[in-house]
This record gives sequence, C-alpha cells and structure tokens, in this order.
Amino acid sequence: MFQYFDRIREILKEVESSEAESIEQAVTLLTDANLNKQGIYIFGASHAGILAEELYYRAGGMMTINAIFGRELMLDQSPITVTSKMERLEGYGTTLASTIPFKRNDILILHSVSGRNPVTIDLALAAKNQGVKIIALTNVEYSKQVSSRHSSGKRLFEVADIVLDNHGDTGDGCCSIEGIEQKVGPSSTVVGATILNTIIVEVTRKLVEHGIEYPPIFYSANLDGGDQLNQELFKKYEEVIHYSL
Repeated sequence: MFQYFDRIREILKEVESSEAESIEQAVTLLTDANLNKQGIYIFGASHAGILAEELYYRAGGMMTINAIFGRELMLDQSPITVTSKMERLEGYGTTLASTIPFKRNDILILHSVSGRNPVTIDLALAAKNQGVKIIALTNVEYSKQVSSRHSSGKRLFEVADIVLDNHGDTGDGCCSIEGIEQKVGPSSTVVGATILNTIIVEVTRKLVEHGIEYPPIFYSANLDGGDQLNQELFKKYEEVIHYSL
C-alpha cells in the first residue's frame, strides 16, 4: 500500500540475508567485549549520529555502549551547514579520539552512509592505532561511487575490521516519485537501527548463555523500581561505562 513500507521491507530482507555473517561477527565481538570488560563506543556525524543516540542510555538498550558526541556535529547547530563543514574538517576526528579512553581490544562502531568524510576516518585511524577494533555501518555500493575526502584516500569500509552494509540506495533516499529525479525517504536510520538492535539482542542472548544472570540492559526508568535496578547494574559494570547517571 505504501511505497516506503514496501521498500524498507525489501532492504531489510536483503540485509538479513546478505549481512548475516557480518552481524554474527559483530555479535561475537561485542559479547567478548562485555565478558572481558572492554570498552564499546559508537559514533556518527550529523544524522548518522542518530544511531549513536539510538544505542545510548535507553530502556532495552545496552548499558555498556558509550556514545561519542561532537558538539559541532549535533543537529541543533545554526546554521546547520556548520555540521557539514565540521565533518569534512580533517583533524577534528583525531581531536575527538584524544578525549576517549580507548584501550587495546576495545570496540568502536562507526556509522557513516557514504563513508567518505574525514571526521569518521580520523576517528577510525586514531582508534586503530590504539588497538581498537572497528565495526563500520555504511553503504558499500554508495561509498564505492564516491571519493574519500580524507588525505589517506580511504573510505570507512576500507579501514574497518567488520563491515555492516545497510544496502540502501546511493544518496540514501529509497523511493522514486514520478515527475522528479530525486529519490525521497532515507532508509539508513531505519535499517541501521534494525541492524544495531539486532546485534544488541543477540549479544544479550549470548551473555545469558554464558551464565550472566543480569546482563547490562537498561530497565525503563518509567517503571516502578527501574531507577534502582539501573543504579545497581550501573555499579556492576561501571568499569567499562564512561558516562554518569
């Protein structure tokens, strides 16, 4: 009935089939990180950062996910074009990385649909230099059609240890409307959130299978007793949580 619903279902079906192995690899990596008390981080610039917010501090989400935010990349900037300039500014991502307590074998999830802008490449390279494993959520076909804006000439999928392809259309809009050239209805947020939440669910399942009675999952603060349970879990996992409640 609705074109966007149909197209999203089509993309999700393709992702489930084509990305199963990469998703399993990411599940294993994040499971091991939780078991071994290694840090897990996520970053995205501008709209890509919506998925960093999706995984950060929310009911049903994983408490050990640490979001990296760059103030100049947030969507409340005015003029909004500042965010585009900052994500293209080489060196800014390196500065962001210097504020994060990365350790060897930590995990950094980076979301960039085009995978071409310097801020994400900077973060990836700086983290890799410290022994951090990189999981890229990107659009590989789209990325291969554009050149890197980073001096290394690398795009995100070329510097990652695991690549999760969102299988969206080039340019992100996924619905064609007769009479106009530009596709509408970006797919990356819906599909990306589905991929990442799939990983969180499966990691939680693995932790329970490993005998973890209380995995680090947030209870809703709007349910009675939720705040107290969250505080107890927070204390249990505080070694790898780099934000405060």
